[in-house]
Amino acid sequence: MAATQSFDITVGCDPQEIDNAVNQAVKEISQRYDFKGLKVSVEFHRADNRIVLAGPDDFKLKAMWEVLQTKLVRRQVPLRNVKPGKIEPAAGGTVRQQLDVQQGIPTETAREIVKRIKDLKLKRVQAAIQAEQVRVSSPSRDDLQSVISALKQQDFGMELKFGNYRTQ
Repeated sequence: MAATQSFDITVGCDPQEIDNAVNQAVKEISQRYDFKGLKVSVEFHRADNRIVLAGPDDFKLKAMWEVLQTKLVRRQVPLRNVKPGKIEPAAGGTVRQQLDVQQGIPTETAREIVKRIKDLKLKRVQAAIQAEQVRVSSPSRDDLQSVISALKQQDFGMELKFGNYRTQ
């Protein structure tokens, strides 16, 4: 019998890279002239996969978000996996914005990925949802490569990673 090939489809950002990008953004913001003397903060909460921006007004908050975006891109963190929330008022006349970092594929999106794989009608290709990832397996590497290329052309609202290639 032929060996079964498989790979995993995941979504995620390296928390250490996010932490480094936040630290670089804080350093740049503290050195910028337009932020001198203002109470601003950029915090990364690893447990919640959330970045919190706080500043005196909407304009400054948007400038902080732009600085953070450039740092995230330089650290190769996909911006499609960082979902900005609404800007909300905070204590002391300041504003705050929460940015959710996508870690893992949500169940609805995983079902949609499996549906798209089945719509390709490739024989002997199987997709299974495993927690926050999707495992695709087939005896043919060519079929797996066609699945990857088809999924790269689709827009799921997040950056998909294809990895963990195995031969069983």
